[in-house]
Amino acid sequence: MQDPSSNKKNKTLLEAKIVMALRNVYDPEIPVNVYDLGLIYEIAVDNDHKVDLKMTLTAPNCPIADEVVDSIVTAVRDVPGVTDVAVELVFEPEWSKDMMSDEAKLELGLL
Repeated sequence: MQDPSSNKKNKTLLEAKIVMALRNVYDPEIPVNVYDLGLIYEIAVDNDHKVDLKMTLTAPNCPIADEVVDSIVTAVRDVPGVTDVAVELVFEPEWSKDMMSDEAKLELGLL
């Protein structure tokens, strides 16, 4: 049986790798990655290393929503150790510029 603290460390490490992967996926309309843009609301990794993401879009009627989601699924699925990926699009809370990281705001000239 695996030590629970070791399992927690492995999940934390995997989550960090997932964030790194998400930082390589860019919104096609804004030159900022989806993580720093604040589009990722939740990253959950279960004991089998299945990843569930809750995310939003900058606009609910985004014409490239499928493309963005597909890019995210591909990037996260390519992380070593990830067994499966599911993405749920949510629109509550509504996305705003306040959700962006300081790096993203700086990149867009908002700081």
